[in-house]
Amino acid sequence: MNPVKLSENVYWVGAVDWDVRDFHGYSTNRGTTYNAFLIMDEKITLIDTVKKSKKHDMIARIKEIVDPEKIDYIVVNHVEMDHSGSLPEMVDLIKPEKIICSKMGEKALLQHFHQEDWPYQIAKPGEDVSLGAKTLSFLETRMLHWPDSMFTYLVEDQILFSSDAFGEHLATSERFDDEVDQAILLEELTKYYANILTLYSPLVKKLIAKVKEMNLPIKMIAPDHGVIWRTNPGMALEAYDKWSQGKGDGNALIIYDTMWHSTEEMAKRIGSGLQDEGISHQLVNLRYNHRSDVMRDVLNASAIILGCPTLNNGLLPRMAGFLMYMRGLRPQNKIGAAFGSYGWSGESVKLLNSAMVDMKFDIIDEGLKVKYVPEDKDYVQCVELGRKVGQALKAKKSA
Repeated sequence: MNPVKLSENVYWVGAVDWDVRDFHGYSTNRGTTYNAFLIMDEKITLIDTVKKSKKHDMIARIKEIVDPEKIDYIVVNHVEMDHSGSLPEMVDLIKPEKIICSKMGEKALLQHFHQEDWPYQIAKPGEDVSLGAKTLSFLETRMLHWPDSMFTYLVEDQILFSSDAFGEHLATSERFDDEVDQAILLEELTKYYANILTLYSPLVKKLIAKVKEMNLPIKMIAPDHGVIWRTNPGMALEAYDKWSQGKGDGNALIIYDTMWHSTEEMAKRIGSGLQDEGISHQLVNLRYNHRSDVMRDVLNASAIILGCPTLNNGLLPRMAGFLMYMRGLRPQNKIGAAFGSYGWSGESVKLLNSAMVDMKFDIIDEGLKVKYVPEDKDYVQCVELGRKVGQALKAKKSA
């Protein structure tokens, strides 16, 4: 149960969860980590804790360095249970002098654990806490992604403990960004932002601007999930900057569900139209793709084309569920279009367009619906719809 050294007297003492495959609806096919950090100084400090079921892993790692009862302070950057689930038992064990959290963090801790006698200390932005040789500074990051969220900055070591920002759901035996496959790292970083932080992109944009304005030297970013950024923290910062502005890659996603393959055949022809315009595209069948993986691709797409047949005056359940999920995350700055087959009522295209209007997509066509099985003339219209989307993407790029 080895702890891992980040810098002099700073250690990772968290836990790896190899088995988790679902995180409140987000598929975690590569597991995750719950990161906690120990700072050895005159005032020994624990930054965050772990999920309750992983408490013993964290304690075993701490014991490799120090008796847990000698810890003086606990910093709570975020109250969500994957980071604070073991907190009550750790407080009982450690009996800390201070539990340092944001103002909203204190409120959330009281609402979660109902412990009014804990030694709360509010971390005020711009107010430092001396540990002896090292100093902690705090940055409130409210609604990234909970009201209580904050960052903790270790001044002398230039380490940013970033809570749920800049992390990934990724279980590995390695702890640092330069030790893992970079393609997998980027994939999981993207998926994490897409499913956790897309809704808060305007706040992320302000935060990135604030960090740039502060000219904060950052040698290392230590998030609460995934690997620690020691070699290329700029990669995470630059990616967040791009995603927070809704900058797509100029490509299109055709996301669809199908009943008897008519809508699927329409999707293929729309793809042909995009190809005619030189637009990279991907067909995503919701029957075979998890919504959280689809959202990863939505984040980087510039156009979203939704296809679904009509079922009982509505949508197929998979598309209805995906739309509810995507609307909650509200991706920005997308071109949108809709299509689908129907039998006798044909409401699906209208419903798809309505959802995209709610998300403020730029709808470039009223949509295309075909009764029962498409004919050649219908396929011509499908190709034309793909071309229209492609032309709109090229016009947007050149604007």
